[in-house]
Amino acid sequence: MPTYVYEYLDDKGEGTGESFELVQPITADALTEHEGRQVHRVPQAPNIAGKWSDIKSKGQLSNSNLERLGFTKYEKNTDGGLSRVAGSEGPKTVRPLDD
Repeated sequence: MPTYVYEYLDDKGEGTGESFELVQPITADALTEHEGRQVHRVPQAPNIAGKWSDIKSKGQLSNSNLERLGFTKYEKNTDGGLSRVAGSEGPKTVRPLDD
């Protein structure tokens, strides 16, 4: 269900700047009153998970997906070195250089 943004209206029907979010079915009518005060729905840009969206990119960077595509991924471990978490190429761990 989508989340809609509503703004409270003053006695003249103008926005007060106070707003709230409400999860409603897409088939539901827009509210005209909330908590005894007049409100109107504020148009918002839709958040669509397209090919290059931030929502979809998180799944594309998962360890299993990177490994499937032939990449190797390292993450920092407790001793300051790096450990391989995805892929099969390269060393399992890389230790930091001693100064």
